[in-house]
Amino acid sequence: MTVTATTTETTASEATAETQVEPGKGMRFVNWGANYIEDRTSLSGFVKELGRKIFPDHWSFMLGEVALYSFVVILLSGTFLTFFFQASMTHVVYDGSYAPLKGVGMSAAMASTLDISFDVRGGLLMRQVHHWAALLFVASVGLHMLRVFFTGAFRKPRELNWVVGFVLFVLAMGEGFTGYSLPDDLLSGNGLRIIDGMVKGIPIIGTWISYLLFGGEFPGEAIVGRLYTLHILLLPALVVAAIGVHLILMIVNKHTQFAGPGRTQGNVVGVPIMPVFAAKAGGFFFIVFGVIMLVASLVTINPIWNYGPYDPSPISAGTQPDWYIGFADGMLRLIPPHLETELWGFTITWYILIPIAVLGLFIVLVAIYPFVEAWITGDKREHHIADRPRNAPTRTAIGAAGVTFYAVMWAAASSDLIATHFRLSVEGVTHFLQAALILGPIIAYLVAKRVCLALQKKDREIALHGFESGRIVRLPGGEYIEVHERLSDYDRWRLVSYEDYAPLMVRPNAKGRITTGTKIRGVLSRWFFEDRIAPVTRSEIEAAHHDH
Repeated sequence: MTVTATTTETTASEATAETQVEPGKGMRFVNWGANYIEDRTSLSGFVKELGRKIFPDHWSFMLGEVALYSFVVILLSGTFLTFFFQASMTHVVYDGSYAPLKGVGMSAAMASTLDISFDVRGGLLMRQVHHWAALLFVASVGLHMLRVFFTGAFRKPRELNWVVGFVLFVLAMGEGFTGYSLPDDLLSGNGLRIIDGMVKGIPIIGTWISYLLFGGEFPGEAIVGRLYTLHILLLPALVVAAIGVHLILMIVNKHTQFAGPGRTQGNVVGVPIMPVFAAKAGGFFFIVFGVIMLVASLVTINPIWNYGPYDPSPISAGTQPDWYIGFADGMLRLIPPHLETELWGFTITWYILIPIAVLGLFIVLVAIYPFVEAWITGDKREHHIADRPRNAPTRTAIGAAGVTFYAVMWAAASSDLIATHFRLSVEGVTHFLQAALILGPIIAYLVAKRVCLALQKKDREIALHGFESGRIVRLPGGEYIEVHERLSDYDRWRLVSYEDYAPLMVRPNAKGRITTGTKIRGVLSRWFFEDRIAPVTRSEIEAAHHDH
């Protein structure tokens, strides 16, 4: 007993000693590891420099953060789904928990998606989280690009970042389309059939491209596997690369900011990334994640069990693509039918080629717009102050016209539902949208430009005379006037801190000639800057205050 007791006490003492020494060993190991990494990467300098970067604090800049955080949710939920989804077109007989489809033949992809929805714990929630996060991702990227466009944040030195962001938007649409085409249900099969028809409408090579894409005659045996590879491997890698390049360019070129006291073309006013902005961004990430989870818990999306497996015979008119693909489907619906030409034994299907050409031209114009505007204006300076949309009326009007053009195509994708819900004829709805596709952008351009000019005039009046206080006083001579309150320095700065650009002067070249390109550039420059309101000058403000 004595020996046993002594042994026990010795063991306890040794354990206590080891416990006291262990934290020191652990700390020394951590320090050694940190020094080892620092010696080989100099990571601390990068982290310190990154943490000192200033990020402006404005609500509109959060749209890019929403896009980033929703993409993180897509990756997390998508990783979960890959463990259970079978990307195969092999024919199976469904024998899962959903009774209405028991014994129905379908592809293994459709059956595994049903199993995820009804038999995998948390599977339906993860499917809906994945889909809602994808919709939010595309929407936030699109809204972020609109904010960049209307504030002129794409100007030098950020033209390349605009192109990267636009490529990211196209990749996001591709990710969404390949994703909702995977279950091989009636809705996704219908969308793939439309793609197959568009591809086959391309002369000479269309049929071969279709066979290569689908692995044979539609629907083929390989399309789901190929889309799955694109969806989980190639497109996500490109999206991650595009996001990385976008963030690096944003750090290198600095972030834009709105005008205000102390905010100049090289001086960013805001909060540092570390620790203030990082803490706020972390909290905002969990807010976005929580909202997505809440929506996915309460709102059903893509209920493939209602559609059933793909079969061309029961397709209904109510099937609609996800909203971000609607503009392509709508353009196909708006083109007049029977536009075909027989040429050298080939059928030229213009009702397929014209929509493809229009969509392609629209996409290219959006991508290269920063370079087009820079060429028209001749502005080669760097811009770090964001414009108020009203102070660039022509650009804002162009954006309004482009959004209207997109919106009409998007609405046309639901022309059949518009007709049935409002008890109208499909032909009448289609004819109205065809007219709106041409006239709508023109009207939107004219209205937006006049509104911008009117707002500029209002800002000029407020900057000179202050804002209406609602207080009426009587002068000694009996006259009643309304007292105007003077603006604060910040509010006045916001109204007057923009530059007045003039059209380019058309000048002959070194040979004394005015080329056709120079003439065209001069005409476009006059169109871009002709209608403008000059900003209030300091002398005008001082004179107005003296009169006041």
